[in-house]
Amino acid sequence: MKPTPTEILATVLFVLAVLHTFSVKRFAHWAHHHPQGSVQHTLLHFLAETEVVFGLWAAVLFFGIAILGRSIHEAVHYIDGLNFTEPKFVFVVMVMAATRPVVTLAESLILMLARLIPLREGMAFYIAALSFGALLGSFITEPAAMTLLAILLKQRYFDRGISPKLAYATLGLLFVNISIGGTLTHFAAPPVLMVASKWQWDTPYLFTHFGWRAAAACLTSTLLVAAVFRNELGRVPVQDRRGDGIPAWLTLTHLGSLGCVVAFAHHPDVFFGVFMIFLGIVYATLRHQDGLKFREGLLVGFFLAGLVTLGSLQSWWLKPLITRLDGATLYFGATALTAITDNAALTYLGSLVEGISEPLKYALVAGAVTGGGLTVIANAPNPAGAGILQNSEAFKATGISPIGLLLGALPPTLIAIVFFWFVA
Repeated sequence: MKPTPTEILATVLFVLAVLHTFSVKRFAHWAHHHPQGSVQHTLLHFLAETEVVFGLWAAVLFFGIAILGRSIHEAVHYIDGLNFTEPKFVFVVMVMAATRPVVTLAESLILMLARLIPLREGMAFYIAALSFGALLGSFITEPAAMTLLAILLKQRYFDRGISPKLAYATLGLLFVNISIGGTLTHFAAPPVLMVASKWQWDTPYLFTHFGWRAAAACLTSTLLVAAVFRNELGRVPVQDRRGDGIPAWLTLTHLGSLGCVVAFAHHPDVFFGVFMIFLGIVYATLRHQDGLKFREGLLVGFFLAGLVTLGSLQSWWLKPLITRLDGATLYFGATALTAITDNAALTYLGSLVEGISEPLKYALVAGAVTGGGLTVIANAPNPAGAGILQNSEAFKATGISPIGLLLGALPPTLIAIVFFWFVA
């Protein structure tokens, strides 16, 4: 089918946005050549914010549609027809999951598991967090798990003077494990959510086809990275733990609120109502709270909204491509395509193909989650992790390099390929 001028424009802008994503480090470098606070310095720093990229090019698309349609109403009509539930959900979940009661509980659970591992705490916590912690995404949703782990890893490793090699290896491992770790259930991973209802995939189906493979891949990858960097991890200072004195009722209230948001994930008007009540509780208990991560959540939501705006017009080339591939080609093609487009968008387009066989369904979703850690845009929760970790001591000076992330994610991605495609 011949693409419309709007689709061609959206694809050109999408390519430019991807190239911009890979160039953010260069913009940050250029910014340092100008006086602090100057227009050039501010503009270049703005262009170096990864989360701004897709929203910025989506704004260009908005005005492009208005020019092509010779009316601003055409652009408004296009935006009104899109579904921005996922960006709203990720924003709310990210803010709620980053509160002190929730983070403290998650840290306590991971520490309990780490104590069962007969290694020094720096190594044991690392293994527990990036294997068991990543699988929490199947129950509290991937965005919430990403937020929790990014905060814990920032406090315990990324702010503790670790080397760039360990920083990028850990970042890549985190992104890959979160992407595959949400496949134990049918309601937590965005690429699974897009197809579960239509293809009638329930939790038992997901666990038997995807879940055990994900758990095995997460543990194998984590043990491999931990073994390679065992000396450095063994030298990481143990974090001093002081009693937070958080009342049990407050922790339960936070968990209940988070559970309600997850339960009503497809109903933004409802979960925003829950969020407003939650904010009231937070401000009434400020002595037990840290600052809410509104900035990080809003930036990530903006990033995903831009991705939805640009990605919704890519079906003219993605859908025919998917329908022409066999099982193996579709799996590896989906793994590669996920690196340049959100994996949820990829599986959604696949769900539109009528009569697709069960092996092809598996190949599409397995490939989409396998490649979900290769870039910041590959999986919806990735911008949340990047938004938190780019302000850590490990990345503060240079920002997160897309090439560094890609290299760090390759080993766990290859291990995921082995379990998802080659292990019967």
